[in-house]
Amino acid sequence: MGSRLKIIGVVLIIVGIVAWGAAAYAYTRYQGGQAALDGFSEAQDVNLTYNEDGNLIDRGTEEGANAILALLGETWDWPIVDSELNPKDTVVNTATEYMYQMATIGYHTLTGTQNVVLTDTAEWDGDGDGEIASDARQYYGGEWDPATIGEDAVFNPGTYEVPVAGRYYEGFNRLHPLDGPARGLAWNGTVLGLFAQLGVGATTHTALQMALGIVGVTLLMGLGFVVSGAGLIWAGMAKRKEDEPAAS
Repeated sequence: MGSRLKIIGVVLIIVGIVAWGAAAYAYTRYQGGQAALDGFSEAQDVNLTYNEDGNLIDRGTEEGANAILALLGETWDWPIVDSELNPKDTVVNTATEYMYQMATIGYHTLTGTQNVVLTDTAEWDGDGDGEIASDARQYYGGEWDPATIGEDAVFNPGTYEVPVAGRYYEGFNRLHPLDGPARGLAWNGTVLGLFAQLGVGATTHTALQMALGIVGVTLLMGLGFVVSGAGLIWAGMAKRKEDEPAAS
């Protein structure tokens, strides 16, 4: 019985050592991925801005940064990790920093205004009855309110200011003579491309954090196997001594 316990113990120790080896290999892969992510971030040289108190600021104010954090944490439900916002390391290279940068772009896009230039008169059948009302409002440039999109209107040539008003890409009416062009101006290829790139950065950092967690779990499992194996060997040795005949 004692020898069997010792054999099982040796097997468990071997499994534990193999687990340690796997953890070591996984950690080297984690280090490689983290180094690549850091290198990419440093090459881009995108930094967050903090004030002398170590608080995030946007365009010189804490209020601007707080509005961005509210968009990120309250509207987008991103789990903000405060430790990943480090005023001593301003380079964007953590998941929270990537997402904060994305929220910065999103916030200024959502609260911005786009200038749409019409060179020809455009009629808009806002109520969808197939004709333009005789008393439809005439526009000659200036600010246009998207809330009036359901009204018949005639847009004469000129430059129009179209507020984004918190609308994402699908929130615009692409058929409208002002709203359609404003959508492409607000949510342009640069904005959408940056969203995609920052999303990849956030996902990559999160995956690396998960990999580090797996390394820790594997190390603990290896330790458990080694300790269990050593315990069985010890139990086997004790059993063998009990089985030995007493000295006459």
